[in-house]
Amino acid sequence: MSHNAIRPKLVVSDARAAIDFYCKTLDAELIESYRVDDTIAFAELEILGCSITLKDADETDSDPTAGLPGPILDVVVEDPDAMAAALVEGGAEIVFPVADQPYGGRGGRVRDPFGVQWLLQTPMQK
Repeated sequence: MSHNAIRPKLVVSDARAAIDFYCKTLDAELIESYRVDDTIAFAELEILGCSITLKDADETDSDPTAGLPGPILDVVVEDPDAMAAALVEGGAEIVFPVADQPYGGRGGRVRDPFGVQWLLQTPMQK
């Protein structure tokens, strides 16, 4: 069996707070976490059956709070309304509200307190 994988890696200004936020709002599970001094150098979370990794920003990373667009995670879920509501309740902001889309699905986008945008949508209807 192959162990190859592609996992999104989020570089955030406060990895501990991000982990807590994702566990609280998205029922994420912390798989493992490694610290170097007072920073999280690596953490792996399972969210919706998928693995993502994250870390605290350091001098080798660009500043994640510099106002640049940041990453967008495209998430296909049965109930994007509920997921958006959970993220907003936890402190995320709506980029565009969940609504029926012209391609036949339902979707919207939120930005969490760490600058990550979550594009939440149902499977596209054919």
